[in-house]
Amino acid sequence: MILLFIAASVLWYRAEKAIGPVAAMQAEKYARRSSNEVISSVISEYLEETRYTYSDFSAVMCDEKGRVVSVEAVPYNINKVQSELTMRINRRLNEAMEGTVRIPLGTLTGKYLLAGKGPALKVKICPAEEAEVRLKSTFQSAGINQTNHSISAVITVGISSSMPMYSFVTEVSFEYLLAESVIVGEVPAVSRYAWNSL
Repeated sequence: MILLFIAASVLWYRAEKAIGPVAAMQAEKYARRSSNEVISSVISEYLEETRYTYSDFSAVMCDEKGRVVSVEAVPYNINKVQSELTMRINRRLNEAMEGTVRIPLGTLTGKYLLAGKGPALKVKICPAEEAEVRLKSTFQSAGINQTNHSISAVITVGISSSMPMYSFVTEVSFEYLLAESVIVGEVPAVSRYAWNSL
């Protein structure tokens, strides 16, 4: 009886060691895909409704000779977008991700020949924490005396995925372009509102 218990324990340990990392990888893949679909849909709908353009987020300031002297953020719109997107994304994630996906047991072994085979395990995916939305500003050279200024939304969210015997929390991050413009002329390295730190 003791030998049988020891043998079962050894087999369980080996199975745990072999399946655990693959199960975590598969759960993360499904969590990332599911959250990406939801967040992409929310971003697309929001931009379609609001029709924001580059000038809604930044103002290019020039001197009397027409030379660019600063690029200033529009704090009201930046805070508004971050707040509205955060609320919409969290609401939609809670509505759409209270479900399950099925992963064949053979897929969890990590073996190519067994992939997609065997009984399916249910994997429950749901938000583990509130999504965080942050607007990011990036300046890149676009040629001689030209600078490409892009404004994007970076969304980070923790997603919980669980299956029999396993439970994982994955942090996923996505970046979506909101607006961009090519600025002709020398652009100051630091703007008045420290856009690059947002």
